[in-house]
Amino acid sequence: MTKKISLIGVPSDISAGDRGATMGPEALRVAGMSSTLEKLGYDVVDTGNLYGPKNPDLPPDDGLRHLKETVIWCQNVQDAVYSELMEGHLPIMMGGDHGMSIGSVAAVSRYCNQRNIPLCVLWIDAHADFNTPDTSPSGNIHGMPVAVMSGIGPDELTGLSSVVPMVKPQNIYQVGIRSVDRAEKKLVTDSGINVFDMRRIDEIGMRMTMQSIIEQVRDKNAHLHVSFDVDSLDPTIAPGVGTTIPGGLTYREAQLCMEMVYDSGLMGSLDIAEINPALDQKNTTAELAVDLAASLFGNHILPPAKGKTK
Repeated sequence: MTKKISLIGVPSDISAGDRGATMGPEALRVAGMSSTLEKLGYDVVDTGNLYGPKNPDLPPDDGLRHLKETVIWCQNVQDAVYSELMEGHLPIMMGGDHGMSIGSVAAVSRYCNQRNIPLCVLWIDAHADFNTPDTSPSGNIHGMPVAVMSGIGPDELTGLSSVVPMVKPQNIYQVGIRSVDRAEKKLVTDSGINVFDMRRIDEIGMRMTMQSIIEQVRDKNAHLHVSFDVDSLDPTIAPGVGTTIPGGLTYREAQLCMEMVYDSGLMGSLDIAEINPALDQKNTTAELAVDLAASLFGNHILPPAKGKTK
């Protein structure tokens, strides 16, 4: 993992149902994202915020809300993330709604394809995000990014990368899922993506979940892109999200997940999405996200043991 990190603010709620995620990047800054990573020994540059169309707050058109505006935002995200990867930096997309991850995954897909490196995506989320214009109850594109990166959805989005699909479905690993729309379920089941929903995590635990994922990613010698939707956490600890779903990841489950990703040394890019300060309590959700990001970048309870132990 490189020691050079680039923070990219993406203040968009263009593909979400609730307004307010536009303030997410600033909430993460106020919570100390940059200084926290610097204390862990990283060279951090905050590149500022990207710009895009304002939210017109319109109803769905042919099963999609704000497609034109979302495409522009995602293209801007792709350009920024790709540029930082080319500079040898680890980009952190600070969202903003999770639809913006279409742009970041498009960038990483393009980057990996040019280097003939497989891409794997760890999608930490309460939702499967595998809707299409035909299955989505709302038309909100933040419920569609996994389908889009798998090559299913409007051409304007699936074609953002130089590679279609952006990620092979068998290289997508979902953790924390507990909300899947009725018509979406068959798409998820048929797609071939790897889903570790909350029941499975309850049954085998986070350690075995992450161990299985990390072993598969390592066997593929892949670049790992982590896309962390804060609504994956239980709303009792992370209330500042637009779509709270009970029964989410506990603090320790989430922290173990992040610690194991760091220990693997496989992560090459990161999204943090769906923080909505308008729904939060004294910025606690952003502060928790920064705390978990610290675990992703090596903050341990104790220093890792060196050498052999008895």
